Amino acid sequence: MNYQIKRALTPRERDRFGALPDLTAQLLFHRGIVDAASAQEFLVPDYERQNLDPLRLKDASRAADRILQAILAGEKVAIYADYDADGIPGAAMFHDFFGRIGFSNFVIYIPHRHDEGFGLNKAAVESLAAEGVRLIVTLDCGVSDVAAVAHANALGLQVIITDHHEPPPVPPPALAIVDPKQSDCSYPDKNLCGTGVAFKLIQALISRAATAGKPLPLKTGHEKWLLDLVGLATLSDMVPLVGENRLFGHYGLTVLRKSPRKGLRRLFERLRLDQAHLSEDDLAFMVTPRVNAASRMGVPRDAFDLLVAGDDATALARAEHLDRVNDERKGVVAALVKEIKHTLHERHGEQLPAVLVLGNPSWRPSLLGLAANACAEEFDRPAFFWGRDGDNVIKGSCRSEGRTHVVELMRAAPAGTFMQFGGHKHSGGFSVDNGAIHYLEQRLNEAAVASAARKSPLESNATASDQTDEASIDAELRLDDVTAKLYDEVSRLAPFGVGNPKPIFLFRNIPIAEIRVFGKGREHVELVFTRTAGAGGRLSAIAFFGVGNAWAKELSVGQRIDLIASLEKSFFRGRPELRLRVIDVLNSAHAKN
Repeated sequence: MNYQIKRALTPRERDRFGALPDLTAQLLFHRGIVDAASAQEFLVPDYERQNLDPLRLKDASRAADRILQAILAGEKVAIYADYDADGIPGAAMFHDFFGRIGFSNFVIYIPHRHDEGFGLNKAAVESLAAEGVRLIVTLDCGVSDVAAVAHANALGLQVIITDHHEPPPVPPPALAIVDPKQSDCSYPDKNLCGTGVAFKLIQALISRAATAGKPLPLKTGHEKWLLDLVGLATLSDMVPLVGENRLFGHYGLTVLRKSPRKGLRRLFERLRLDQAHLSEDDLAFMVTPRVNAASRMGVPRDAFDLLVAGDDATALARAEHLDRVNDERKGVVAALVKEIKHTLHERHGEQLPAVLVLGNPSWRPSLLGLAANACAEEFDRPAFFWGRDGDNVIKGSCRSEGRTHVVELMRAAPAGTFMQFGGHKHSGGFSVDNGAIHYLEQRLNEAAVASAARKSPLESNATASDQTDEASIDAELRLDDVTAKLYDEVSRLAPFGVGNPKPIFLFRNIPIAEIRVFGKGREHVELVFTRTAGAGGRLSAIAFFGVGNAWAKELSVGQRIDLIASLEKSFFRGRPELRLRVIDVLNSAHAKN
């Protein structure tokens, strides 16, 4: 990988940022923020000012009015939520919201990932109808489930869909569809996660109830306490952290850092996370995998129970259980990825196709997204893997390498390739007929090649730099520059993620003072550098699971390296430590101005 250092601002460009520090101006400019006014809006999120009107979402008023009608009439409502770290927090959010307004005639339904698969299904609809449910509200699913919604209607149930996935050309016959990605939806922000859309519906419900003269028994602004769940889902679902998602990520972390949720508190304790200083990385690398592990290993309800646990005993039991399940999941996925790599090598050698397509009837579909993600990253191409679910249906998951829009790629395949498919730019799911599975690899690769020949990338927001093997460095720093003040300056741009990447820096020609390998399996690497006494002495750079990298095998004490790293602050065992997180180690020929 070659690294390109982003250009410095011209004096005129710099002047537009006024009194902001030079580095902040540099970071903001290369994120598309080019003046002091837009910088202020980005750096200082304002909930009251930047929170968009929920009634601008298509069908939000109709959906809110119908839910209000059900609440006032005491009708039985089902919240039908997807089984991942976007859907489950949303289910917990509705559970808490209904509880706070005194509405108890509801059920939470989370489908079994392996036995039922993604989305609303007919068997679940029949089960809910038998329980006396009159209204189903989907969360993070449903926009593609035409047959299941029609079946619900035939049984006398009404369906409200809240979703954020790409809608099909012909939508389901639902009473209301609240999804900002609908072509005729004028909502300004199209990038909300599933729980984010559901939160906007709750806001709409509060607003419509007040307008109708039937205000809900909820203190003004009390719904903000639900932002811990909205933040968890937003930071888990890899949606762009700009616009309203940045608002939800920022305030979500604020609430999470003081959240009274017993289950989360017990999980934080078990994972040795300092709740008061919780970061987006803590969620992405520690909390989210454990929430997702529940459904991947067949127990999605356990993650929901963790989030709504009302007593310490339940909270502790669920936290311990999810941690064990996640360890189980890691072992199974590691074996699966090893098998996939071996099979790919056997079939293709070193000449891998443009799109990786592989499957096995014995593979569990619930684990294939993780495997696809690992292979898409390692081999730098989209990955589509399939297995068979509990109903003997071929289902799979796909992940992008970062450039390809996987939903558009599936849409570009010939008609009949898929029974169903959906998702968003970087991830998706699909089902395939038994006869068509034999042609899946050929058809997806032909679609990708045809698109490349037309020079029309399947990634709608692709740029020229996305198509190269270069990565960008935000700025070059000296080791002495790494101070608490600098960390605080960079942290003003957090939370980081898709659409707002964590800034990365080049430290050129620095000598290694010490190398340490640590961890239970001795899989992590710490590099220690010496700074001037005035800068605070020694500075560590950590590479978790870094021992397998080629650079790690060639280092020696005293060697001078060029280090690519980001800034971070560790609060392990309550001790704050400013350090670097290693991204790459290279020689000076690779980094250029």
